[in-house]
Amino acid sequence: MATYRDEGVVLRTTKLGEADRIITLFTRSHGKVRAVAKGVRRTKSRFGSRLEPFMRADLLLAQGRNLDVVSQAASLATYAEPICADYDRYTNGGVILETADKLLSSEHEPAQTQYLLLISALKALSTGARDPRMISASYLMRALALAGWQPRCDACIVCARTGGQTDLNYFSVSGGGLVCQADHTPESVRVTPTVVGQLAALTAGDWASLGRSPLDPLTDRLVEKWGEYYLERPLRSLKLLDSTL
Repeated sequence: MATYRDEGVVLRTTKLGEADRIITLFTRSHGKVRAVAKGVRRTKSRFGSRLEPFMRADLLLAQGRNLDVVSQAASLATYAEPICADYDRYTNGGVILETADKLLSSEHEPAQTQYLLLISALKALSTGARDPRMISASYLMRALALAGWQPRCDACIVCARTGGQTDLNYFSVSGGGLVCQADHTPESVRVTPTVVGQLAALTAGDWASLGRSPLDPLTDRLVEKWGEYYLERPLRSLKLLDSTL
């Protein structure tokens, strides 16, 4: 079998047989890859803990008909240890990995900008650079914006008038952003300037504007709805996160 080398992050794992696992990876140059790690569940596995969720590894993979095969794996960054040691980091890390997994619908399609965004989010989460919920919310909004679903937060999505010309006090998830008083629809939600500012800052990764204050509960709910609407499926990790709030 032909082999190739790449680096990647483990998004999730699935048991296969008595000792193997199917590893879902987001790689730097080959996009999403599913590969078999043989014998990884054995105590004396040569892969050790290098193929667990949140781990970033240098990989040698062999191309297969349906699934590739992991031949070698060397750790590049051990994000898993600090993330799994803290419940808030772990639950929000689950949101990040699940978002990446569901956003990448096709395999072996490079998405380097998305990969770098994922690495940045996991590094920030593992070092405790910001509030874990803020990191996962920003990652979700930025990843979807890169994929083409960026909310409009500076003008009405219907009439295109800006805040200086009209009251932009409604937000429509299905419409794609802010709606003015005159054009809002029944499904749109009334929002405050704080919520609008937080949504815009999360999407831009503007940490200076976000500051250290927690997210408004409505911002949280809109981020969740935005993710589920444009990913076209519920995010189970967010439901787990909701149950802990």
